[in-house]
Amino acid sequence: MPKSSSRSKTKIRVLLADDHHIVRAGIRQLLESAGDLQVIAEAGDGEEAQSLIQKHKPDVAVLDIQMPKASGIEVTRWARAHFPEVGILILTAYDDDPYVMAVLQAGANGYVLKTAAADELIQAARDVNEGKSALDPAVTRKLMSNLFKHPKTSAEPLTDRELDVLRLAAKGYTNKSIGVQLGISDRTVQGHLAHVFAKIHAASRTEAVMRAVSLGWVSQSTGNPEE
Repeated sequence: MPKSSSRSKTKIRVLLADDHHIVRAGIRQLLESAGDLQVIAEAGDGEEAQSLIQKHKPDVAVLDIQMPKASGIEVTRWARAHFPEVGILILTAYDDDPYVMAVLQAGANGYVLKTAAADELIQAARDVNEGKSALDPAVTRKLMSNLFKHPKTSAEPLTDRELDVLRLAAKGYTNKSIGVQLGISDRTVQGHLAHVFAKIHAASRTEAVMRAVSLGWVSQSTGNPEE
């Protein structure tokens, strides 16, 4: 089922997981101030987050990394295996490379620091709901710097169609939108992306795009899609 657009009248249903009640209260107030975001459930630890994701199947799950019982990374990996339609947005104070890479490899759609501006968090939740990647600018700069310092030179060449799909993904288009533009099904798009991930040693959409930039296959200034 396609995810509902943030432009529709239906509010984006958000699950919020953080082990600090006062932090959750602040994030909830911030998100709901946008008008199109609704926090439908809150969890104080990773196991509760898993239970509530299973119960409510939110559009977006906003997770802290460091939580009791199960970390945000473990919850992300579990959600990807059981509820792939749920968008995962990590909201954390940690910008260390191992955390970022572990989360992206687990399948998170976005990574935002708790120092981000309110509008950046709100937009990240909207982007994740639409199937796009959302990375904090500071995190993106660090990852891009590391990729350019240590590029993977063993990447296999992509087919023309795989490059087309990857370049559209880099512009923020969803699988459905890419399929419409290329005249193929979104399932076929997903298959092409899976091949891309394997060829360039990427574990997520975001990592694939940044790897392609480091290889010179995709422009770093992709911009936003005009949808």
